[in-house]
Amino acid sequence: MKCPACGFLDDKVVDSRAVKDGAGVRRRRVCLNCSHRFSTYEGIIREELRVVKRSGICEDYDKDKLRRGIRNACYKRPVDSDKIDQIVEDVNGIIQKEFDKDVPSAEIGRIVMEALKKVDQVAYVRFASVYRKFKDVDEFINEIRALNK
Repeated sequence: MKCPACGFLDDKVVDSRAVKDGAGVRRRRVCLNCSHRFSTYEGIIREELRVVKRSGICEDYDKDKLRRGIRNACYKRPVDSDKIDQIVEDVNGIIQKEFDKDVPSAEIGRIVMEALKKVDQVAYVRFASVYRKFKDVDEFINEIRALNK
């Protein structure tokens, strides 16, 4: 590891600790040239997920885009930003666990809808209307009836 103070390439690890529930390691280091102390973080680099759209087009998975979609569905609803962040993290964890490289957009939508159904039914219907591309009021009514069952 290159020393941030002098640029020397040799150091010694003096302490290691797990961070973020074991998702990484924080290492305290000391430069063997100038004795400058610095910290480094080590974590798993996951292969980038790609979203396969209905049209067959692939794009990089974007957690912020997912957050925006959920936030739009929850607009002016009693769902705080911490809950939205929790939904995003839960959905992200599920797709990271279930898919290696490519994840169908339909699966992401299904997982988000399941999460929103438990949190806020209006947000659920809003998200479903975009995700399922409702064409008329009857589709809204059918979804609401299915929700009440």
